[in-house]
Amino acid sequence: MKENPPILRNKHYTEQTVFTADNLLREARRQKSLVQDQVPPICLLDPDGDIVRWLVDTYGVTQDKRWACYHTDLYRFNFGGVDYGIIGCAVGASFAVLVAEELFACGAELVISVTSAGQITPIGEPPYFVLIEAALRDEGTSYHYLPPSDFSRLSSDLGSMTEQAFSQALLPVYRGATWTTDAPFRETESAITRCRELGILAVEMEASALYAMAQARQKSIVCLAHVTNQMAQSEGDFEKGVANGSQDALHMVSLIAKAWQYRQQAETD
Repeated sequence: MKENPPILRNKHYTEQTVFTADNLLREARRQKSLVQDQVPPICLLDPDGDIVRWLVDTYGVTQDKRWACYHTDLYRFNFGGVDYGIIGCAVGASFAVLVAEELFACGAELVISVTSAGQITPIGEPPYFVLIEAALRDEGTSYHYLPPSDFSRLSSDLGSMTEQAFSQALLPVYRGATWTTDAPFRETESAITRCRELGILAVEMEASALYAMAQARQKSIVCLAHVTNQMAQSEGDFEKGVANGSQDALHMVSLIAKAWQYRQQAETD
């Protein structure tokens, strides 16, 4: 019988990890002479970096010098009366999960990822948003967190919460599945056709790993796909709209954040 590939071998899902985000950040703080600090309860991952750049250029948002991560910069800002932390350019499954682990280790309670995505099933004219309810696990990171399966999924409670939140959206929001890939330049016609047969709406690079980590670690993560392109098969692709889509993205984030806060308050009352 053919043996599984290495990515599926020697996994021990209930065993504790030796290398932790807490310990990594402890050593980073020691080396950088930083005191331990908490991030805002709600943090954003902005793989394209467009939201971060817009916030810096428009509002003069500055880098948080207390963020101890070796690989990224954290910015803090307030939008619609809610405080956020945001990290840009954490592209790809393994990097996004690394940063999300560090954010949770520093006090984050909800992480929202807003990633650019390529259209798989034509349900509208880009740009538009898809709430990712399930993500095809065509990457490697998720298999270190959960046993093999086809999809990672948004938790049911967050799914219900976002359904109520998006009833107030000022722009169309679709809900459905995406394909998470580690190899964006290997999106073949056969692979795309198969994804369409599965009802997949878009392709991106982070969601399946983030949802697997969320399930394994009992953390709260919501992933949005900002469908901005048709894989550059014609000129004029990758247009996000006004301010590179940052205002629309923050509108979507704000709806999720306020629904989250309302739910947290209701649970404590």
